[in-house]
Amino acid sequence: MGDHKQGSMDIRAQEKTFAGFIRFTIWGAGISIAVLIFLALANS
Repeated sequence: MGDHKQGSMDIRAQEKTFAGFIRFTIWGAGISIAVLIFLALANS
């Protein structure tokens, strides 16, 4: 192997993927909560 310098790896792709995952998770949770509230109000 070659010389290794800690912290020198380009992690922009991983950061974009993680940000997308977090965004998708927040949207998914919000939509799920909205659907549950709608179902609760529609069932009353």
